[in-house]
Amino acid sequence: EHGSLLYTGDFKLRPGLAAEPCATPRADTLIMETTFGLPRYVMPPESAVIAQIIAFCQQTVADGATPALLCYSLGKSQEVLLALATAGLPIMLHAETLRLTRVYEKLGMTFPPFREFAGREVAGHIVICPAHSSGLLSRIPAVRTAVITGWALDPSAKFRYGCDEAFPLSDHADFPDLLALVERVQPKIVYTLHGFAQEFATTLRARGVEAWAIGKQNQMELPIS
Repeated sequence: EHGSLLYTGDFKLRPGLAAEPCATPRADTLIMETTFGLPRYVMPPESAVIAQIIAFCQQTVADGATPALLCYSLGKSQEVLLALATAGLPIMLHAETLRLTRVYEKLGMTFPPFREFAGREVAGHIVICPAHSSGLLSRIPAVRTAVITGWALDPSAKFRYGCDEAFPLSDHADFPDLLALVERVQPKIVYTLHGFAQEFATTLRARGVEAWAIGKQNQMELPIS
C-alpha cells in the first residue's frame, strides 16, 4: 500500500567499460546517493580523461619514471585497466587489485595483459594500486602518482591527495546524472543520501519535487515574491 521503492546505492548513468548500464525503473519513492550533488560537479567526457591518463603514463615512462595510478581496487581499477588497453605499456597490479580483477575474469570479462606488482621489475610498467598503498609505492625508485577520482574536479585535488596529478574519472553520478535519474524515475518523494544531500534536496524542491536529506536538518525555503 506504500507503493514502489527504488534505492540506488552508488550509481552513474554514463556508460562505463567495466559495468553494465544501470536500469532506471519508475518508482513512487526514490532513495538516491548524491555524492556530487552540486551544479559545479559535471564530469568531462570519459574519452578525454582516458586520453589524459594515457598521456600521463606514456610521458612518465619516457622520462624514466614509473606511473602509479591510485584508484579503488573494486570497480575503478578494472575500469582504468580496460581504458589502458591502447596505452602500449605493460601493467602491474597491486595484490588486492589483482585478486578482485581475477573475479571479473571468472565472470567472463576480458582485460589487456597484466601481472602482479614486482618491485625489481617495475621499470617501464604502469602500476595500478589503491590509494593506501604507501608500502608498495615506497618500493618504486622513481614514481609519479595520479589519483583517479571524481573529486579531481576540485582544483586542489592533487594537493589534497598528495599526488602529482588528479584525473576526474568516477563511478558516481555527476550533477546532470542526478537530475536525469529523478526525471526518469518520476518519484512522488525523494530521499537523498551522502555527499551534498541537503543541497541536492533543496535543488529538487526548487524544481517542484518533494525531497528530503536523510539524517540531516532540512531547512525549508520561504518563497518571497
